Amino acid sequence: MIEVFPARVQCGFAGLKATVPTRQRTLPRLHLHRDHWYIPYEGLMVRSRSRVAGASVRRRRAASASFVERVFDARQSRHLALPAKAKAARFADDLLELLFPHFSEDVYYSAAEIDGQLRLLLRNLTSVLQPLAALMPHGVAETVERFAAALPGVYESLLLDAAAINAGDPAAEGLDEVISAYPGFLAIAIYRIAHEFYQLEVPIFPRILTETAHQRTGIDIHPGARIGTSFCIDHGTGLVVGETTDIGDGVKIYQGVTLGALSVDKSLSASKRHPTIEDRVVVYANATILGGATVVGHDSIIGGNVWLTASVPPFSVVYQKSGVAVRSGQVDVLVSKASRQKRR
Repeated sequence: MIEVFPARVQCGFAGLKATVPTRQRTLPRLHLHRDHWYIPYEGLMVRSRSRVAGASVRRRRAASASFVERVFDARQSRHLALPAKAKAARFADDLLELLFPHFSEDVYYSAAEIDGQLRLLLRNLTSVLQPLAALMPHGVAETVERFAAALPGVYESLLLDAAAINAGDPAAEGLDEVISAYPGFLAIAIYRIAHEFYQLEVPIFPRILTETAHQRTGIDIHPGARIGTSFCIDHGTGLVVGETTDIGDGVKIYQGVTLGALSVDKSLSASKRHPTIEDRVVVYANATILGGATVVGHDSIIGGNVWLTASVPPFSVVYQKSGVAVRSGQVDVLVSKASRQKRR
């Protein structure tokens, strides 16, 4: 196959490129570049494509067409309409901006203005949930109405959470800083909003909300988890709270903690797979607590890096016992704290 192009183009041989003059009266020797022969002649550049190269192009085009058709077929077979992730995130942001001035520069001069903004927000929520209408047991209108009725309780819970974080962190300079800047508070706030929709059996939407918080904060709280009042997350990066986790009142959790399942077998999806953390428990950094039958009794302390798969009674202190290896030539001797004290 022969193709004709304007003459002044880059061509090359063995990795070397050269520019061919526009008008060339004598035929130079052929140039081979990327499986093509280039012949500059009388202001034109004649390219002869090899059969091998042509077949390769045809295969690529066929593969591309097949891929595009596959994507199209997959989109056509998707009968479930999903709420847009951007709209879900915008709803959470708009709600927090209304509840807390820390998230917005808007100023409201009367309660009536706030009431009007809330009505607008709920109307927008109706449109966001509309794609899921067929899967919602209470319907869109009733779901929005029930969420609106639960909103005052969500607000009060968030105020208690902010107070708990402020009281539990010596570095916090007040509620304003906690609400404005703490990732733990943001993750809890979006979780509490999502949890209301989870309880109303709205599919997918609650998970989209909590994954928005996960992306922003590094804190992964499943909307199905049940969390009591005055919940404190300190730092929080890497925290994972599973779907069937139960957390009592006044609990404080640090970064890197996993409240997870002992098994990820799909057949266990309807069972309690995650632990129960009773009231006023403190779980320090990177502790891992697994299993639906695992209960951490109230007023207990779980130390950093602990791996726990069995229940502990109330007022327990669980910690990772460490040792120090003192190198002496080629021999490592494990020295416990008690033996070091005896040597003194």
